Amino acid sequence: MYESRRERLLSTREFAIRVLQHGWVVLIAVIVVLGIGMLGYHATAGLPWIDAFLNASMILGGMGPVNPITTASGKIFAGVYALFCGLFVLAAAGALLAPFLHRMVHRFHLDKDEL
Repeated sequence: MYESRRERLLSTREFAIRVLQHGWVVLIAVIVVLGIGMLGYHATAGLPWIDAFLNASMILGGMGPVNPITTASGKIFAGVYALFCGLFVLAAAGALLAPFLHRMVHRFHLDKDEL
């Protein structure tokens, strides 16, 4: 996916396309994870869809739950989903930063005449 250190540095246009590709992948992943959260809150805690969306969004955004969860299965789901979202945010940030970090390291390893 990325060029090796022996290949030329990507042009600005090619680099922008790479960043957009990473952004789209992360956006789709966020939508999928949000959908999983909504489905889980709706199925295990009995929340209406709009409240399930709110709770899943708040957990995914790191803010915390909004509605009190009363069922045991809902509490287990909420805990597992919160842990999963914490790891997911780290992975998503890594995926968004990867093109920039790779470009920086690649540029650092190029000879002066290759710039």
